[in-house]
Formats: sequence, structure tokens, C-alpha cells
Amino acid sequence: MFRQANAVVIRWVGVVGLIALFAGLALASAVPALAMPSASASAAGQLQAPLQKQELTIRGTLRDGSVPIEGVRITASSTTGFSAEATTDKDGRWVIVVPAKGTYEVLLDVATLPADKPLSEGEANPRIVEFGTSSNMGVIFKVGENAAAATRSFGSILAERTVAGLSFGLLLALTAVGLSLVFGTTGLTNFAHGEMVTFGAVSTFALSAWGFPLWAALVVAVLLGGALGWLQDWGLWKPLRRRGSALVPMMIVSIGLALAMRYIILFFFGGTTEQLPSAQSPILVVLGVSISRNTLVSLVVSLVVIIAVALLLLKTRFGKATRAVADNPALAAASGIDVDRVIRMVWVVGSMLAALGGILWAYYRPGVAFNMGQQILLMIFAGVTLGGLGTVFGALIGSVLVGLMVEISTIWLEADLKYVGALAVMILVLLFKPQGLLGRRERVG
Repeated sequence: MFRQANAVVIRWVGVVGLIALFAGLALASAVPALAMPSASASAAGQLQAPLQKQELTIRGTLRDGSVPIEGVRITASSTTGFSAEATTDKDGRWVIVVPAKGTYEVLLDVATLPADKPLSEGEANPRIVEFGTSSNMGVIFKVGENAAAATRSFGSILAERTVAGLSFGLLLALTAVGLSLVFGTTGLTNFAHGEMVTFGAVSTFALSAWGFPLWAALVVAVLLGGALGWLQDWGLWKPLRRRGSALVPMMIVSIGLALAMRYIILFFFGGTTEQLPSAQSPILVVLGVSISRNTLVSLVVSLVVIIAVALLLLKTRFGKATRAVADNPALAAASGIDVDRVIRMVWVVGSMLAALGGILWAYYRPGVAFNMGQQILLMIFAGVTLGGLGTVFGALIGSVLVGLMVEISTIWLEADLKYVGALAVMILVLLFKPQGLLGRRERVG
């Protein structure tokens, strides 16, 4: 009777998960525009219909340190005769909508700057902006205190990059731990994990646009991520496991699932990059290190959640059962552990962590985009590979090291090249220490 009751519960939870998935997609297609203080009504964040023409914008934020500068005029023009201007608002933000992709000249009117906040010496003005695949281009002009940024000591720059790297590394660890849990218990390399990251951020944006308070949108988005993870295992992965599908075909299925989820999100959400509420945050000085409030909150939240997950795995029956299934599923089943139930819960926990990581990534990046999970997926794999496939604490250590490497490398490398070092390390680890830092050496064949 207990098995029958358990089956009924599982069936109903699966139905609820399915309803949650379609509710999330319905939100993404039906919500009205989310009023953002960073743009005019025509450029406000919105979830677009699939056939609606996407707006192209050039935008930025003008600040003196952490103090926004209001009333500064910025003009964008092109050789085709187009010209438009915007004035920074009380938060220092400005947005110019342009008619088509191309090359534009962006000019800051220095006459509208406050007398005590001059443009940085050597700062390019005007700027040339050329659209690529993105529909939003950012332009930042350094003024006031920002003009002295280049004269800071190497120690202060290193400290700031280290704190940023620690925040980014812990953010990566959130998502990498979920991926490592799934790999450890099932052996599956899940390429759709990046789309779970996107799902968390898009759900938060949709719920906020629907009128949910930010805290409620965050909580519900994480729960929706867990429901989607439950639904995936119930409707896809468990049937494949029972059919005895090999890991390589299942990995290919995960690639197909990733593509399907990515373009479903694109269909409803659109290809623009939108901002979550409070995406622009003030700069704080903590122990002499400048850090944005969102980055600091991301660091603290990531650390607290990771500690909670570590305690869950080390101190609870579920954690012990998870480790037993990861070590030897057949022996765990013989000892009375419900392996399928443990795997199902691993999918739920891993998906919730991925959704939370997506929310924090949207604030760190900042912005919500349909392909944001794809952009971070290689960094997640780099962290998991460096720490050791299937080892949760290895994924944690590897992700933190990758985050530190990515951010500290910007001291010497261009920002566009900061991910190269992490991927190079992943290749070297696979060549010389395939099991990773904490992985076990195993014989193959």
C-alpha cells in the first residue's frame, strides 16, 4: 500500500511540475512590459512576441564612483543621417533606440557635465559602436573619480579582482554542484544544465513583470526550477534509464533538450537582453575594497547556500543515500535504498541550484538573455573538470579557482579574453590529470 501511495504522490507531483513548466512559459508569453527606470517606454524591458521586431539600443550608466550623474546629454548618430539623443536620469542611466544594426558614433556633451566631474583624461569621445549579434550595446564613459582608476595601486586592483573572482567562483560553484550531483549519481553529462540556469533568470523576470514582489519572484523561480528538474527526470531520464539506454545516447538527448529549451525560451522571451529589478546597484567600500552591492549579495548568498548543501550531503540521510548511490548504485539498491527516488531528488536539488545560479548570474553579468546559460556552461564544465567529475567538493574548489582565474586575468588580459585562461586550464587538466584535483584515478578498459 505504501508503494501505491508513493506512486500516486509521484504522479501528482509530476503533473504539478508539468503545470509549473507551462505556467512559466505562459508567463513569458503573456506578461506586460516590466517598467524599468533605465529606459524610456519604447525601450523598457519586455517579453516580446516571437514575430515582433526587436528594438536595438545603445545604453550606459554615467557615474562618479558610486554617485550617478544626472542631466548629461549623449547623442548617437550614423552616416545614414540618423541622429538621436538621450539625457541621463537620476540614476545616471541613458538609452538610445536606433533603427537598424550598423555603426554609430556616440558623443557625450562635455558641456553638460558638472564642473567638478570632468571626463577622464584620454577617454575616447566620441565612441564608435558597431552592432554584432547583440541587440543592446553598452557604452561607459569614465568621469570624476573614475578618471583616476588607472592610477590605483596594483594591490588595490588585485584585491578588487580577487573579491570579484571569489563571487564569480561561488556563483559557478552553485551551478557546478548541481551538475556534479547528477553526474555522480547517474553518470550523465547533462548539456541542458545551462538552460536550467537560463530558466531561473527568465522566470524571475517574467514573475517580476507579472507584478510579483522581487523576493516572491526569486523564491517562486527557484521552486519552478526544482519542479522542472523533477519533470525532466520523471518524463525523460527515468524512462531512458529503465530502457537501459547507454550514457552516450543520453548525453546526445541532453544536447537536443538544451537546444529545444533554448529556442523555446527565445520564442517567448525574445533575443534582447533585459534587466532584473535593482540590477543597477551602488558601489560599496568594504575593508578598503570597492565592490558593487549586487556582487557582495551574490557572494554571501552563494556561500550560505553552498554551506547548506554541504551540510545536507554530510549530515542527513538523503546526503548519505546520495553518496551511496554515487559510489555503487547496485550495492545501494541491495541495501534498501530507493535509487530512483534518490536520483529524482538529486535532479530537483541540482535544478534548484542551477535556477538560483541563473538569477545571481543575471545580476552579476548583468542582464537576462535567452542564451545566458549557454555562455556560462563552458565555465561550469571547466570548474567541474578541474575539481574532478562526480565529486561535489571538487566541483566547489574547481569553480572557485576558475572564477578567481577569470577575474584576476583581466588585470593583464582584455576583458573579451578572460575566459580563455580557464578553458586552457581545463584542457591541461584533461591532458595531465584527467581525474581532476579531487577525483579518483580509475582504470578504463
